[in-house]
Amino acid sequence: MAQLIALAGCEEALYRLEIGESADEDVVLDRDDAGVVERDRPLELAPAWARRRVLDVDAAGAAIVVLLDRRPPLLVSHDSGVTWSERGSGLPRGRAVALGDNPDLVLYGTESRLYVSRDGGRFWRAIAVELPDLQDVAWDT
Repeated sequence: MAQLIALAGCEEALYRLEIGESADEDVVLDRDDAGVVERDRPLELAPAWARRRVLDVDAAGAAIVVLLDRRPPLLVSHDSGVTWSERGSGLPRGRAVALGDNPDLVLYGTESRLYVSRDGGRFWRAIAVELPDLQDVAWDT
C-alpha cells in the first residue's frame, strides 16, 4: 500500500505524520513551527439544509465530505451531492476533515487526535499520536 502522509495543523506548529496499517506504525515525521495547512474549503458544496451546522468541507472528484456540528458528525456524498449518507456516529466532536485522492480515504481531526478511514467513513482507526490543540487537517500530496 502507498505511504499515507497526513498534515495536522495545530495551534503552535504543523505536524507531518506517517499513517501506518496499524497504530504501532504511526509516527511523527517532522514539525514545522511556522507551517500551516493550506487547502480549499468548498463550503458551497454542503447541502443547503445543513449549512448552518457546517464546520468544514472537502471534495475530491464526485466525492464530498461535510463535517457538521452534530451527531453523527459527517455527511458523505459520492455523486457530487445528489445523495448523502451519515457517517462517524462513534467519533468524538470534530474540528476538520479531509478527503484523499481516493474518495474512500478520509482524515478526521478532533481537538487532540486524528482518525483515518480507508472505506469512505464506515470504519475508523485512531492515529496513535496525540496532538496539541489540533486546528486543521489535510493529506500531504
